[in-house]
Amino acid sequence: MLKRFWLWLGRLLGKLLLILLLVGLVGWGTGEAYYAWKFSGPVSAEEQIPADEAALTQTIIEDAIRIVEQHRDNTRVLRDAHAKAHGCVKAEMTVLPDLSPELRHGVLAEPGKSWQAWMRLSNGNAYPQFDSARDARGMAIKLLDVPGDKLLSSKATAGDQDFVMFNNSVFFVRDVAEYKQNFAAQADGHKVLAFFPSWDPRSWEIRHLFIALKTLAPAPDSPVSATYNSIAPFKLGPHNIKYRVVPDPLSCPPYQLPEQNTKLPNFLRNALYQQLSLDRVPACFALQVQRQNPQHYMPIEDTSVEWSEAISPFVTVATVKVPAQDFDSREQNLFCDNLSFNPWHALPEHRPIGGINRLRKAVYEAVSVYRHQRNDAPQAH
Repeated sequence: MLKRFWLWLGRLLGKLLLILLLVGLVGWGTGEAYYAWKFSGPVSAEEQIPADEAALTQTIIEDAIRIVEQHRDNTRVLRDAHAKAHGCVKAEMTVLPDLSPELRHGVLAEPGKSWQAWMRLSNGNAYPQFDSARDARGMAIKLLDVPGDKLLSSKATAGDQDFVMFNNSVFFVRDVAEYKQNFAAQADGHKVLAFFPSWDPRSWEIRHLFIALKTLAPAPDSPVSATYNSIAPFKLGPHNIKYRVVPDPLSCPPYQLPEQNTKLPNFLRNALYQQLSLDRVPACFALQVQRQNPQHYMPIEDTSVEWSEAISPFVTVATVKVPAQDFDSREQNLFCDNLSFNPWHALPEHRPIGGINRLRKAVYEAVSVYRHQRNDAPQAH
């Protein structure tokens, strides 16, 4: 009797598992077919600005101020994202001497030209946490003494050309409207509602949740061993492009980073210090650009979609070298904390495009001004 019961139960569970497997396969196939249809070209090569974007942006600024106040470090106001820096280091960007003429625009106009720069490497969270925590990682590069009028500048930032990146190829929101909903949920402390705003399954952002989970990745061995992406598109003269910075170890002396104690809260700073300050070995990168092909699904207004490298591969346009240096001083760390990075600190030839970039213009500037005023600090570059 008992034996027959167990056999019956086993057959039942087997059938249930088979049904679940079939349902999963059908769901996966349906999703693949849907996104293959949805993510098919052509797309617009021009920006498309929603009528309510300005109002949404103002609400997001208010939520960003709430977040920096929630994460105040004692009396000091931190950034609303990428609050913890691993280091702020001197760097040099050099345009390729044989760069293709069609890519010679803005700071890339003169082959062989070198620009001095500051590079800030950071975690993505709005509150400093252990480096072992899953998180996004960021890189911001500020070229110095770049002549010409910028799209956004103050007296302190008039010579700046900024590049702002993080270590995933896509963003977990598509546009300003979704950013507003997602950001408000986080500001209210309801992170689960960021991707499930209502009981209606049609409002759920499952694909974007998976992007967010992928973005919250384990720490790299070192801040200089990761690839960093612009996520949003930009102009490069007449072209619509995305850019990224990839490690280029072959352009530097061979180096093997000693094993780091990943239980330490700041082991990524330690890794950077080990290479640049103790072992005196530089780090090398390549700056690359990818051009939009609007005949394929490479949208300007949706940062959750990756542009296909098979259709439009990245090409190297410049090298970036971080020389051996001493960087971990109190004075330089404070200077780094007061730096303000904004992709709109840019020549018109590098104009940011797309909704997320238009949002950045207002939010980065507002939070920077608020942070510097509350910290009674000069807005250094």
